[in-house]
Amino acid sequence: MSDRHEHSHPHHHRHGLRHRLSHLLTPHSHETADKVDSALESSARGMRALWVSLAVLGVTALAQALVVAVSGSVALLGDTVHNTADALTAVPLGIAFVLGRRAATRRFTYGYGRAEDLAGLVIVLTIAASAAFAGWTAIDRLLDPRPVQHVPAVAVAALVGFAGNEWVARYRIRVGRAIGSAALVADGLHARTDGFTSLAVLLGAGGSALGWQLADPIVGLAITAAIALVLRDAAREVFRRVMDAVDPALVDRAEAALTEVPGVRAVGELRLRWIGHRLRAEVAVVVDGAVTVREAHRIAVDAEHALLHAVPRLTAALVHADPAPVPGEADPHLALAHHTPA
Repeated sequence: MSDRHEHSHPHHHRHGLRHRLSHLLTPHSHETADKVDSALESSARGMRALWVSLAVLGVTALAQALVVAVSGSVALLGDTVHNTADALTAVPLGIAFVLGRRAATRRFTYGYGRAEDLAGLVIVLTIAASAAFAGWTAIDRLLDPRPVQHVPAVAVAALVGFAGNEWVARYRIRVGRAIGSAALVADGLHARTDGFTSLAVLLGAGGSALGWQLADPIVGLAITAAIALVLRDAAREVFRRVMDAVDPALVDRAEAALTEVPGVRAVGELRLRWIGHRLRAEVAVVVDGAVTVREAHRIAVDAEHALLHAVPRLTAALVHADPAPVPGEADPHLALAHHTPA
């Protein structure tokens, strides 16, 4: 059993002594109102980033489509369709942000924040499909070279495509890192791959203008390799998030904050995990075994405060107070471990 207190400083408990005594024997959860507001604001920033980038990519694709209509460029047509389809990756991520704001239920007790990780997987699969499409198109063009018409217009459209995608990439990556969303960062990297594809069209058009028809497919193969590198980085980021990996520096920061709490003798097991773009912590701190139940409770609350203020994007912490071991006394946790089913 755990109890969650929402409050603003200074910290006041209104529960009775009986509740305090029973609560001390269980892990203590503490989530401040300002942290909740910050988490909601981060979701709003993520949604805003998606809408803005979707609008920019829509305008970019429309401009390219107009040039396709007058130039008949197959390469630019492929790039336009590619950009349009990839812009729609904002849809699963937007759904994930909306789901992440829903309250926890008795079935989904941690809420719906992990929907972001599922969206990240969809984005990684989309980047992989983009790499496959770019590679297949380049090989097809290598086997069957085709001249590019209206090269200046195609070049301008390619520049527009690159500029639009690169701006969206920087915007998504910046916001994603600011709010701790691995999926949004992956989507930004995905937009960057689309910019590379547009550059392939530009360089290929330049080669065609010089009479080298193989320029387009050769550049396309090079861009496919670049997309594969971006895919590796995005897949690694999303995989780590799905596997509950965190930056070890955050663990060091949490441990340092806990050791400075008066009454904390040592820091036991410490776990951090991402749920969407929010962090949760679970930690056991060692306190003097001679302190009262009420005093141990206060130390646990102080430790929780220290974590919430020291670790960025941490919205909840579960703190358990363990008494310092007495020589010759058995550790109750070992006994519990022996009785835990395999």
